[in-house]
Amino acid sequence: MTTLPRFHLAVPVDDLAAARRFYGDVLGCAQGRSSDRWIDWNLRGHQFVTHLAPTRPAAHNPVDGHDVPVPHFGLILTVADFHDFAARLRAADTEFVIEPYLRFAGQPGEQWTMFLTDPAGNALEFKAFADEAQIFAVDAP
Repeated sequence: MTTLPRFHLAVPVDDLAAARRFYGDVLGCAQGRSSDRWIDWNLRGHQFVTHLAPTRPAAHNPVDGHDVPVPHFGLILTVADFHDFAARLRAADTEFVIEPYLRFAGQPGEQWTMFLTDPAGNALEFKAFADEAQIFAVDAP
């Protein structure tokens, strides 16, 4: 089995206390180092950082009949973890940009997906593939 490298991602937020509640309490990320301007988070083994900074307006692109926010980031989970995580988010009364659903059903790249935003408006996507070989699937010619 190949070990994937961990990623590092930093995003702007306009309220560190709100980021702490969202990423720590709602998403369940462990907090690492921090200052009065940033917080490190353990996002399932990846280094994710929220920096106090101005945010920028988001755009959208149509995908499978939904307006997908751009930019966005997230994780690919197992199908079981995806549904457990969706239940956790619902229990926290999370407002979804796109509710959890099965995208591209019966097509290459079939996946469960959901979109939400953090308190600063950063868009997150969490997805799952029943067949991980479909992660980079392309349409048949």
